[in-house]
Order: sequence, then structure tokens, then C-alpha cells
Amino acid sequence: MMTQSKTSATILGLLLFIGMAVLGVLLKQAIIEYKLLDRSVTVKGLAENEYSADVVIWPIQFTAASNQLEDLYVEVEKQNKLINDFLISHSIKTDEITISAPMITDKLAQQYGGNQAVEFRYTALQTMTVYSSEIDTVRQVMPEISQLGKQGIVFSQNNYDAQIEYIFTRLNDVKPQMIEQSTNNARLVAEKFATDSQSQLGKIKRASQGQFSITNRDKNNPHIKRVRVVSTIEYYLAD
Repeated sequence: MMTQSKTSATILGLLLFIGMAVLGVLLKQAIIEYKLLDRSVTVKGLAENEYSADVVIWPIQFTAASNQLEDLYVEVEKQNKLINDFLISHSIKTDEITISAPMITDKLAQQYGGNQAVEFRYTALQTMTVYSSEIDTVRQVMPEISQLGKQGIVFSQNNYDAQIEYIFTRLNDVKPQMIEQSTNNARLVAEKFATDSQSQLGKIKRASQGQFSITNRDKNNPHIKRVRVVSTIEYYLAD
């Protein structure tokens, strides 16, 4: 009986030893695989394309002056009609033209004491705005409107409020294509890294998309927009 008990204990101890050894090997292998799984590379992919703007906002500002307020309003209305007729005759649609109320300045009221001589007491700044999706048509009219200067219209082109704006509104239409483009570019960089490090590129671990930016291509062509996005992607690496 004693001999049988000792034999059973020896076998049990041997089995426990073998079990612990196997468990140790499995744990070691699991740790190695976990570390391999945790190996990754983070890369950035750029997508940058040029698109034509699809909306133009063209503020047309002019000034008029008079010593009689009534005469000033008459002159402003006259010049409004001249510009409006000119634009319509050059294929600008009526519903694309808006006219704001004129800004009237009384120079005499602005002077201390009101005794200084001025050539014209009242001046008016009038803004007429063209809002159109017909970019090419509007761009053709822009240089020609100066012809109205021969009819006594004084245009104001240096005011900040009179700057021409070109807007790109189709961002949602191009987003899918550009995200795919930036993702593909990121993968090319990751594959090059994996090859150089004698590794294999695995699945995506995590990804983030940067903000889209829209800028003018250059100062001479603000109607051409440069759209840009950068995607940051982390890939798993394996031997």
C-alpha cells in the first residue's frame, strides 16, 4: 500500500510538472504572439485636388456726391439702373442681382463746428451684388463694367467689403473620392515601411481623418480651389 501511494504521488507530481511546463510554454507563446500583434506603424496619407469654384459673389460698389440730398438719391437710382441694365445685357440674370440701401454721409455734420468748406456735403456709397453659379459668364463681365465709367459712374474697388469671393460648395461630393485617395496613399507608405523592415503589413488598427481645407490655388486664380485632406492610419505589422 505504501509503495502504491508513493507511485501515485510520483505520477501526480510528474503530471503536475508536465502541466505547468506546458502552461508555461503556452503562456510564453501567447505573450510572443501578443507582442507581435502589438507591433504597428503609423503613417499619413495626403489627398490634394483642384476644383473650379461653383459660386461667385461679386459686390459692385460705386460712389456719388451732391450738395442736395434729394439730388443724391436721384443720381444713385440713375446709376443703379445703368449698372443693372448693363449686367442684364451681358447675360446676368435678374434674380442674381441684389441692391442694398445706400450709405449716406453728411460731411458737414461730421466736422467740428460745421464751418469748414466742403465741395459736396452729401456722399453715397452704393453696393450692388451679383450672386451667381455662372462663373465664366460673370468673369467675362467683370473687366467690361469699367465701360460705365464713361457715363460718370465712379466705382470703389479698394474697399474690403467689395472683394470678390469664389466659393466651392461641392465638398460633400468629392469627400468619398478624396478619403479613398488619402487612404491608398497612406497604405503605399506603410507597405514601403513594412518591406524595408522585413515585415508584412496587416490590418488597420486605427484610423483618423483630418479636416478638409479649401484654399485658392494662387492669388491670380481665386476661382480655382485647392482641396486638401490628410488621413492618419495605424497598421499592424507581422513577421
